[in-house]
Amino acid sequence: MSKIHPTAIIDPTAEIAPSATIGPYCTIGPRVHIGADCILRVHCHITALTRMGKGNEIHPYAIVGGDPQDLKFHGEPTWLEMGDFNTIREHVTIHRGTGNGGGVTRVGSHNLIMGNVHIAHDAIIGSHCIFANNAMLAGHVHVDDYANIGGGSGLHHFTRVGYCGFVGGLSRVSKDVPPFMLVEGSPAAIRGYNNVAMSRIGMSEMEMEAVKEAYKRLFRVRGGAGLSKIASLLRDYPNSKALRRIVESVQAVHDGVNGRALEGKRLDDKRAVRAVRG
Repeated sequence: MSKIHPTAIIDPTAEIAPSATIGPYCTIGPRVHIGADCILRVHCHITALTRMGKGNEIHPYAIVGGDPQDLKFHGEPTWLEMGDFNTIREHVTIHRGTGNGGGVTRVGSHNLIMGNVHIAHDAIIGSHCIFANNAMLAGHVHVDDYANIGGGSGLHHFTRVGYCGFVGGLSRVSKDVPPFMLVEGSPAAIRGYNNVAMSRIGMSEMEMEAVKEAYKRLFRVRGGAGLSKIASLLRDYPNSKALRRIVESVQAVHDGVNGRALEGKRLDDKRAVRAVRG
């Protein structure tokens, strides 16, 4: 049987794995699924409509699966989906999605989310990420695998932090962070590349050299990431997966500064296609 403290309040529709531990004064709302070996410590609140994998650890006063802070939300059934082996520290808030934003907030696996972090509605979080204390993620933010978000930083709606991206503490991020790049400041600007993360995940010397050259040619010099510079990098490093990640990120930014602009462009494209088809 699950180890459930007698002071915990659990909705009858909740599903709790037999090996899970529910601590004192926790509340678990309707249609919540808590996977094997999860640990909810004192005063955790899993509000509603949350699917949680195995081995997650939720610390005191965290609120997981709360209603989104969005005026367009009108109580429609939306979800929070969380993977495995995440550590959610004190006072973290993670909100469910919205009906007009996809309906789901997703958190991957093996993430460390430190105290007072806020992850808003419809955010998509990868795996093996670190969020330092007081980081603030607005709605629709995407954070790819192995990213590191510094303490007190704020990420604007629809921005994306690429694979192995690094956001320095107290940064204001209003534009996409390319994969492997390090940004800081207000507004955040690219200051270097994330050599530490690349070493930790065991990237080859060739891949690390490709990232270094991409930083020097695309982001360090004037003129920006022009097509000729991208073409020369692809010729020099034709087999680099890391470089292709960076190129895809640059191309996405050309389509729009962030996701909201990109969404508008896609909508215009769909309208144009419908007009041509009649």
